[in-house]
Formats: sequence, structure tokens, C-alpha cells
Amino acid sequence: MRAEIIAWATTVLVIIYIAWEVVSPLITPIFFGLVLAYAVYPIHKRLIPELGEARSAFLLTVGMVGLGGTITAELIMISAQVAASFYYNVVDFFNWILAQPLPSEVLDFIRNFSGEFIPKLSEYLSKQAFSLPMYPLQLFIFLFTFYYALANSTSIIEQIQLSLPEKNRHLGEEILQSVSKTLGALVRAWLLLNVAKGVLMTFGFIIFDVSDIYTAIVAGFLTFLFSFVPLFEGWMIWLIAAAYFAKEGMYLHAAGISLYGFFLVSPMPDYIIRPLIVAKDTDLNETLVFIGMVGGTWAMGIKGLIIGPIVLNLLLTLLKEWKRVIARKGPSHQPAPTPSKHSPHPQD
Repeated sequence: MRAEIIAWATTVLVIIYIAWEVVSPLITPIFFGLVLAYAVYPIHKRLIPELGEARSAFLLTVGMVGLGGTITAELIMISAQVAASFYYNVVDFFNWILAQPLPSEVLDFIRNFSGEFIPKLSEYLSKQAFSLPMYPLQLFIFLFTFYYALANSTSIIEQIQLSLPEKNRHLGEEILQSVSKTLGALVRAWLLLNVAKGVLMTFGFIIFDVSDIYTAIVAGFLTFLFSFVPLFEGWMIWLIAAAYFAKEGMYLHAAGISLYGFFLVSPMPDYIIRPLIVAKDTDLNETLVFIGMVGGTWAMGIKGLIIGPIVLNLLLTLLKEWKRVIARKGPSHQPAPTPSKHSPHPQD
């Protein structure tokens, strides 16, 4: 009997391991498909009485196809140009430094550093360029997950409710409420911050005279779109402007737009403004949200930006429940009462 249990346990573990190996390369598009489905669920819920669950999901997915197709086309058109321009500007920058009248020790250090750094940069950019054909596949997985989650949203919600244990149902409901509240705050912060990034990028293009006002508006719109794309984010737009200025020899303008974009567009607002917005909506400490975002991103990549604060909020929920259980139990035993002394009987 024991051997049979061990055999079944081993089989289950092997299946789980193989399933993880199959799914792990697609975790990011699946994760963001579920997150975006959650974000548009209020719209989907309103459309269900009119269109039905499947048609509503299909309509919203078609909208995502249009948005995703536009972003993918823009990425394919500009990413190679940005990468090549960035690489050649880095090479020109090191050549310019080496041409300056610096001490020989400094020049030798810079020469050795550039000899190590530039090949690594070329290898990294080539790797990213070859990974671009995988993006349409990830987009397909994202859209499939998005559609499936919406088309089966009612069934998924029912199954989640049925899976809650009866004994600690209040704790399960509290955990679900905590996840929903934190995820909702993160999605709202994500949307509001991306709108602000687009507006700030438009003003940045105008302030630093990168282009005319119409191109600046387009740059702001692309910043808004790219801020929804894992890995690329809005920094690609100000990087294009910085590369353009550097190529034209306008290094102060390049440094200015870079600092403006870095601190006001991406990535600094993601780790400063977003924690403040999320903390306000979830009644959490800003430092805790910041730690969740930074630590989550460090551990799990862009997914951790959302997963990190949710996990820390769940941890706080469990700690509060543990404290309530301890307080409810109280001391394990009360001290025995002191026996009262009987008064001696009066003697006759």
C-alpha cells in the first residue's frame, strides 16, 4: 500500500513538473491576459445581458486584437531602428571620450571597459532582436487567455466560491476580497499612470523641441500604448528622442530628454507614484507597496510589479487572522481558585 502511494505521488510530481516546463515560457502572456480580463470585467458584465457571455467576450477580444495588432506593428517598425541607433551612439560616445586629452591611465581603463562592454551590448541587442518573432505568439496566448477568462467568467467565479472550505470560509472570502481590492487598485493606478505618462511625454517632446506638436502628440499616444507592454514600457519613446539628439551632436538635449523621461515617464514613476496611488486605495503603507513592487519585479520580472503587492497584502491578511485566532483562544487554562478556609466550629 505504501509503495502504491509513493508511486502515485511520484507520478503526480512528474506530471506537475512537466506541466510547469510546458507552461512556464508562456506565464507572462497568460498572467497579463488574466489581469486585463479582470480589468475589463465590469464592462463585460454590463454587456452580458445584451449580447451573452460568449459574444461579449468575443467583442472585447476583437478590440484587444486591434490594440495588440497596432502595438505589435509599431514595435516591429521601430525596435530594430532604435536598437541600431542606440548601439552606434554608444560606440560614437566611447570614441569621442577616447579622443579627449585625458591621462593615459584613464584612457586605458575606458578602452578596456569599452572593449568588454560593446560586445556584450551587441550580443544583448541581437538576442532581443531575435526574440521579437516570439512576440506574436505571446500575443496570441494573451488573447486566447483573455477571451477564455471572459467567456467563462461566471463559471470561474462559481468554482472559486465552491472551492472555499466551509470551516474557514470567512478567511477565504477575506483573502479573495483582499486580492480583488489590491488588484483593482493596481489596475486603476496602471491606467491612470499610463495616461499621465503619455501627457508628460507629449510635453517633453514640445519642451525639448524634439518635433512639431503633431508628432509630439503621436509620441505621447505611443508612450501610453507601450506602457501596457511588458519589457518595452514608455522608456522606448524618450530613448528614441535621446538617440536622435546624440546622433546630431546635441548632447545636452539628449541628456535633458533622458533625465526628463527617466524621472517623469519611465521607469521612476512606476516605483514612486504608483505605490502612493495603490497604498491610498488599499489602506496599505506606501513603503510596503514599494517593497512589493521592487522585490516582486526583481524576483519575477514585470509580473512581480503586480504580484508583489498582492502577496504582501495577503500576508498581512493572514497575520491579522492569526492574531484574531490567538486572541479568541485566550489563555489555555485559568488558574485554580484558592480554596476558602472553613471557619472552625464553635466548641461547646
